[in-house]
Amino acid sequence: MRAIRRFTVRTVLPEQLAALDELAQNLRWSWHAPTRELFASIDPELWSDVRGDPVALLAALGSDRLAALAASDEFTGRVRAASDDLHHYLRDPQWYQGRTAGSGGELPRAIAYFSPEFGITSVLPQYSGGLGILAGDHLKSASDMGVPIVGVGLLYGAGYFRQSLTRDAWQVETYPLLDPDGLPLAVLREEDGTPAVISLDLPGGRALHAHVWVAAVGRVPLLLLDSNVPENDDPARKVTDRLYGGGGEHRLQQELLLGVGGVRALRAWSRLTGAPEPEVYHTNEGHAGFLGVERIRELVGSGLSVGEAHEAVRAATVFTTHTPVPAGIDRFPKDLVSAYFGGDNAMEGVPLESVLALGSEDYEGGDPTVFNMAVMGLRLGGRANGVSLLHGQVSREMFEGLWPGFDAREVPISSVTNGVHSPTWVAPRLAAVEAERMGLDQITAPEASSGWLDTSKVSDAELWALRGEMRGELVAEARRRVRKSWRERGASPAELGWIDDVLSPDVLTIGFARRVPTYKRLTLMLRDQDRLKALLLHPERPVQLIVAGKSHPADDSGKRLIQQLVRFADDPEVRHRIVFLPNYDIGMAQSLYPGCDVWLNNPLRPLEASGTSGMKSALNGGLNLSIEDGWWAEWYDGENGWGIPTADGVEDADRRDDLEAAALYDLVESQVAPAFYDRTDGVPGRWLEMVRHTLATLGPKVQATRMVSEYVHGLYAPAAEAGRLLLSDGFAAAKDLAGWKAHVRSSWSQVRVDHVESAGIGEAVQVGDRLTVRAYVSLGSLSPDDVDVQVVHGRVTEADVIEEFAAEPLALTESYEAGRHAFGGEVDLDTSGPFGYTVRIVPKHAHLASVAELGLVANA
Repeated sequence: MRAIRRFTVRTVLPEQLAALDELAQNLRWSWHAPTRELFASIDPELWSDVRGDPVALLAALGSDRLAALAASDEFTGRVRAASDDLHHYLRDPQWYQGRTAGSGGELPRAIAYFSPEFGITSVLPQYSGGLGILAGDHLKSASDMGVPIVGVGLLYGAGYFRQSLTRDAWQVETYPLLDPDGLPLAVLREEDGTPAVISLDLPGGRALHAHVWVAAVGRVPLLLLDSNVPENDDPARKVTDRLYGGGGEHRLQQELLLGVGGVRALRAWSRLTGAPEPEVYHTNEGHAGFLGVERIRELVGSGLSVGEAHEAVRAATVFTTHTPVPAGIDRFPKDLVSAYFGGDNAMEGVPLESVLALGSEDYEGGDPTVFNMAVMGLRLGGRANGVSLLHGQVSREMFEGLWPGFDAREVPISSVTNGVHSPTWVAPRLAAVEAERMGLDQITAPEASSGWLDTSKVSDAELWALRGEMRGELVAEARRRVRKSWRERGASPAELGWIDDVLSPDVLTIGFARRVPTYKRLTLMLRDQDRLKALLLHPERPVQLIVAGKSHPADDSGKRLIQQLVRFADDPEVRHRIVFLPNYDIGMAQSLYPGCDVWLNNPLRPLEASGTSGMKSALNGGLNLSIEDGWWAEWYDGENGWGIPTADGVEDADRRDDLEAAALYDLVESQVAPAFYDRTDGVPGRWLEMVRHTLATLGPKVQATRMVSEYVHGLYAPAAEAGRLLLSDGFAAAKDLAGWKAHVRSSWSQVRVDHVESAGIGEAVQVGDRLTVRAYVSLGSLSPDDVDVQVVHGRVTEADVIEEFAAEPLALTESYEAGRHAFGGEVDLDTSGPFGYTVRIVPKHAHLASVAELGLVANA
């Protein structure tokens, strides 16, 4: 019989144990081992049954057990100590509280961080892959560092999906419904106790309402909007049903709720809690881009024009792109967007054409019929970044059409390489050794990991034994998961005796786990199955593979890749050496990374924006075996793992895969396996040298603390200062900047370089000579103060393209009638080789974040 309503009845804790509820509700427990150990000690078997969920554990405890715990002075003392520790963590000054902006000014009082998914813990399954895990690590590290971030996302009723396999190895998705009352969440309430309601207008006179659930991520509040509320009609209740579910209009409604509704949720949060209004708005990928439209609407309501409001919003907005290919960007039909921002549903004071212009692909090669969310993110983001050095370069090239006339290197997209939250991902036993032997504070002092180079602190024998213990734990966990998977596939217990011998704690273990889009090449390892079998079954140096990953429910090509891999792993000849573990999530990852000796990554370069799974492996003493893409392209040094050679330039995709697969097999056979199995007194000395080098030199770089500090000083602080300036004095600077930009744009057709003269060098040019440049320009109605006339110079190619260049301003030397002027200056020739120069004119204003901001340039 089916229930007509479902809800969770929460346990009433005795007064002596009341602090357990706060400890369970604050997600700090997900990365704080002592708090998890406290909950586990209550009932280890039950703790395992509820998969490490403190809320579920407390709900399952009987009154007799609670009474016994309350009567235990030892246990209640531990509860008080844990509660005191949490309160100190939440209250005491941290890294951020001792910092100022680079200019000496005040850092932002609050920063809003918008993301469509957040991977905090498997208990709160609101993530699908790397984007969400990155967002979760960002919040956790911000909490540890005291950075005043507030997260904004959606609460999906069924999360992403649970993955299982059929007997024929086909991925099957199920969507277990989540009960918010059974999760570590609290609803945001008005002063009268009723839930705060966020509302958006929809076409056809309908409305979309949402409640706001709050997750405490340490010091960071995470606001999650939920449309499954009584105020909505049935279609509106389903807007937040699944992460990345539904068609185009469903996705658009989700992104409207995230962006527009998210800003309104922030306003309710500040109103009801007294929290400061954010000074910076960070959108993690383009999904939340409509937050800028809502903020423009707010400022227009304060008396600004749309253009003036746009400048004020842009100054304080940071946009991070994670996408290395145009196909990965959300694009909606313009007609669909028009239905939500035009006609009877128009935003007051914000014309439809102003909204459409933000996402218009009005550049060479663009599609005029679509609305591009990443383009809107860049037009609304005064500061933008990719997530690795290589990805920054790829992004600048991908979006250079927005800045015509500028070299891709000047496109205003910088880079902040992703990082990972060490306390979440480092195995507790390894973290304990680092703390006890080296005094390593995972949060504030990653440089202390250099202690790994000192063998007197941890001997080779101890380190090897530690790595062996973690590998053994992974093997045991993998066997449990393989057995469970085969039972779900329909196998009987009588058929599964072979699983007792699956994998070995003594064999070189390679891990591969990630989402399964085509470019990540899950099945590259299968290109030559005979050769792979030879590696797996080598008599002296065997290899074992543990593979996991989910394909998007609508991606049948990805599902076929999983099916191919699983069918190979089902072969009785090799099934003890290769396994596929279904339902990859945070819980599985936390056992995979510590137990794998090598982390494999073989994407199609340069399509991996950053990748972070290899970082987590490195923090646990794993070595990376990877295509030089994403973060590995900048931090692989020849001693922290192996770079798989790429067949760049090979047009035939199959041929390229064959070549790179062969390179992978060669590396494993000739370098990786020999290093692992070459032992002296049972210890692989060369292998451990590489492990120590990885922990000491790569460990500090991959920390999310490093990443967050770069965001704070490189993006958040400048954005806050720019935002304050444009909002001060009755928005005077915003009005001035908007008026100036409008004047420059309308006048730019009159701007040109008329003539360039040079002097100071002879026929035989030498290092130390000085080139004199004089440029005659026409500025029309613009003044010389509105522009920079620059000489751009540097090394040139045989085609006279300036490869590496510097741009230096020329000084105004003379003015003539009809808007004509002369500018001049000198260039020191301080390097030898082929040299070239040109002259250009660009707009200049004190409030521009980049020389390319307006996308206007007049080249000689």
